[in-house]
Amino acid sequence: MKLRTLITGALVSLAVPSIALADDGADRLTRILEPLTTYVADFDQKILDGSGQRLQSASGEMWLARPGRFRWEVDAPYSQVVVSDGEQVTLYDPDLEQATIQPLDQRVTHTPALLLSGSAEALTENYDVMSSQRGTTEVFTLTPRSADTLFETLQLTFHGEQLGGLQMTDSTGQQTAIEFDNVKQNDSVQDNRFHVELPDNTDVIRSGN
Repeated sequence: MKLRTLITGALVSLAVPSIALADDGADRLTRILEPLTTYVADFDQKILDGSGQRLQSASGEMWLARPGRFRWEVDAPYSQVVVSDGEQVTLYDPDLEQATIQPLDQRVTHTPALLLSGSAEALTENYDVMSSQRGTTEVFTLTPRSADTLFETLQLTFHGEQLGGLQMTDSTGQQTAIEFDNVKQNDSVQDNRFHVELPDNTDVIRSGN
């Protein structure tokens, strides 16, 4: 089955950002994430090759809720839905009438969404965390401690204490950059957001069960 890849003042720019040590960065990021119970936002996603050329782009909306639940809904240039109910993940492509259902990979180095919807304590166990700050913008750079990972670095950008974007870079230099807008944190999110009803004609493949 082939599923389409899911497709982030001159004087100010001269200011030298403050740099936090790894332990301080992890503590700071944990303090930001711990109060987060839900996160809803529109997103724009770009996939760039090692030279910075755009390979793909997509836009849509996302919902996150602890523990381990998320919904990633692509509206353009095509429709696609990725949903986790905390135990399994469903990837549904309505145009192709196909879906893959598999257990949720609890390793945060394989499922970056778990950084927000999972336990913040996993950060210090799985990543070295550095932070830099310029004004109200704070950037956390996460480097996985394990070689068994899907990316080499992950950056989370916060404006104040609100997540504004993330960027993942893999071993080939390919980048996935995501920017968030219309953010709502800790609002009520209905449970049915984290379930997907598949039409009867959907070709369903289950893996890892």
